[in-house]
Amino acid sequence: MILKKLSLLVTFSFLILQLSLLSQNSIIRGFVYDKSNGEPIPYSSIYVISEGIGVVTDDNGYFVLTKLKEGSHRLKISYMGYDSLVVEVSLKKGEVANEKFYLERTSVEIEGVEITAQRQILKTETYVSVQRVSPKQISQLPSIGGIPDLAQYLQVLPGVIFTGDQGGQLYIRGGTPIQNKVLLDGLIVYNPFHSIGLFSVFDTDILKSADVYSAGFGSEYGGRISSVMDIRTRDGNRNRFTGKIDIGTFGSKMLLEGPFKNKTKNRKEHYASYLLSVKASYLEQSSKILYRYANEQGLPYNYLDGYGKISIQTNNGSRINLFGFSFNDGVNYPDIARYNWNSWGAGANFMVLPSVANMIMEGVIAYSDYKIGLNESVSPDRSSHVNGYNFNMNFTYLLGQNSFKYGIEFIGTWVDYEFTNFYGTDCGQKSFNSELGLYFKYKWIIKRFIVEPSLRMHYYASQSYFSPEPRLAFKYNLSDHFRLKFAGGLYTQNLMGATSDRDVVNLFYGMLTVPEVFSSQINERKVKNSLQKSQHLVIGTEFDIYKYFSFNIETYFKNFSHLTNVNRYQIFETDDEFILETGKAYGGDISVKFDYKKLNVYAVYSLNWVIRDDGIIIYRTHFDRRHNINITTSYTFGKKDVWQLDMRWNFGTGFPFTKTKGFYPRLETLTDIDGNYYNNNENMGIILDDINGGELPDYHRLDISMKRRFYVSERVKMELIFGLTNAYNYYNIFYVHRVTNEKIYQLPILWSLSYNVIF
Repeated sequence: MILKKLSLLVTFSFLILQLSLLSQNSIIRGFVYDKSNGEPIPYSSIYVISEGIGVVTDDNGYFVLTKLKEGSHRLKISYMGYDSLVVEVSLKKGEVANEKFYLERTSVEIEGVEITAQRQILKTETYVSVQRVSPKQISQLPSIGGIPDLAQYLQVLPGVIFTGDQGGQLYIRGGTPIQNKVLLDGLIVYNPFHSIGLFSVFDTDILKSADVYSAGFGSEYGGRISSVMDIRTRDGNRNRFTGKIDIGTFGSKMLLEGPFKNKTKNRKEHYASYLLSVKASYLEQSSKILYRYANEQGLPYNYLDGYGKISIQTNNGSRINLFGFSFNDGVNYPDIARYNWNSWGAGANFMVLPSVANMIMEGVIAYSDYKIGLNESVSPDRSSHVNGYNFNMNFTYLLGQNSFKYGIEFIGTWVDYEFTNFYGTDCGQKSFNSELGLYFKYKWIIKRFIVEPSLRMHYYASQSYFSPEPRLAFKYNLSDHFRLKFAGGLYTQNLMGATSDRDVVNLFYGMLTVPEVFSSQINERKVKNSLQKSQHLVIGTEFDIYKYFSFNIETYFKNFSHLTNVNRYQIFETDDEFILETGKAYGGDISVKFDYKKLNVYAVYSLNWVIRDDGIIIYRTHFDRRHNINITTSYTFGKKDVWQLDMRWNFGTGFPFTKTKGFYPRLETLTDIDGNYYNNNENMGIILDDINGGELPDYHRLDISMKRRFYVSERVKMELIFGLTNAYNYYNIFYVHRVTNEKIYQLPILWSLSYNVIF
């Protein structure tokens, strides 16, 4: 009730402030669009020539110019790669003018367009431990299977550790997958990656942007203690029907989009468009013919993903999007393991521009469902089911270059986890949890300083616990080419992951919530609640050399002061199911970008340490990769740049794992007091060595792809892509059978061929 009253009070106060401003000054607000498809252009420049002031559009292509005098004003609208536009706008005293500007793509190739545009953004945004990924960047990586994918690009980002081609998962700066919040158009996605780690559930061609926060993220994100991936899709083409069909040796996809009704000159600019994407893998079937050398029974990976979206926009720029998805994945290694999961969800997000206030109101309401199961010959079956809703409202006031943002969020989560541990004890859980969050964030630009203080207040109903979480981001533009930055904050969450120490490679990642009541006989640590907690600190610098080189250096420290984990020492059902741990993750990253004419090179080196302490032992996590190197190169050549060569090389030191120490005859527990002990059957018991005391061999892989474009007409283009995965055929370990010691390796050298038509 207090949070609700406070939110209403702040909203009312700012409405009064805006009304007073409107009575004295004039305002120009509006959007900047790409003329070819109607897509908003974020971070384009709006400059008032007569006043000598300017602003930059936000993610929605929206801008606001305040405190303007009445009269005529000349505006220059520009963005790298587009022809500049100069218009004149006349204002009356106290008037709010709503404008739409359409930019045309330039016909002249400009060197370093993307890197130059990014540098302009870096001067006005803190951007600490965040990478903004665009579809163009993804297309500059080798197209494994002939299809560029977000999963392949995320693997080369600073601080991201990838566990392999098969069963691959991402661990971001010491955090586990459940400690990474993944949002798709505001909807929570519980598993964004397929078991063949080369592909995500997202179609690259429908992405607008993907922001990856590896540490120190702001108060608008809550409920996670390590990282955030905020992924947004674009609207369907509002001008005409378009699409793409892609057929390859790994899989195929189809994309269709367009307006529900074509524009007419007499029609107002209300519009509705649709976007539909379907992609599937048939690698299990095609590999039996094309890649029999990799596995006589084929590569048992298949997936099917679908995403649909309807976008409706009004004349003043307000809009609503309706969307839904279905993602499915399956793996079947006969006599070893069967693994599958499926996920679906639906929701709506909206943006409203009130006519009486200089404000943007945004919101999301969504529901998602996720099920995962693993059957192994040497372990009990495991399954996990999680579903829930999330609803949020966000209010943003653009005050010139400064901005104030606040919002409220509701989250409800159901979990059903089934697992029997090494000793045959049922460690399952069923629960429901609800959360309420309220946040405030202000961006203040003072000459060369950018300061972003924020505060999140998060309430966990199951714990009856209120968590205040202050956060801060800071940047100092020492010069046009050198910047210092800092970020830090407090974070909490109640979801936790469950893996097995017996797994050499973790295929299964179950989800459950921290217990409502926590007591531990294993260690003497006393806590008021069992929420997971962390504190982040990031310090870094950015600097540019000429217009072609850019460097980013960051060092980070994450203190996981409270981690609730499944009790690996539990023997009887009366023992504690959970145990309290602490942890630390620290290290640093160096990344270098070079963009000159038709050559793009990106290199990243990461040094990391990740440890856990359960009160009895201190151990390395199974994803504690000490050194990680990624180098990518993209080069276009030929007349009209019809050829493109892409390469990526990755090196990582070996992952820790728990060795097998020996075996013993284990008797099944008697279920009846009158049972005959002598007639009870024996099973093979496994004696494990120290947790993660061993280390797998180093991992490295080279991928290459060549693309050839064919321009059939102004609107029709074809592409032929040939690729090599693991080009020098290195044997990277994937799975080790605990009993037989049978080894399965990551993908061998695989060639791929893909053909697509864009119309």
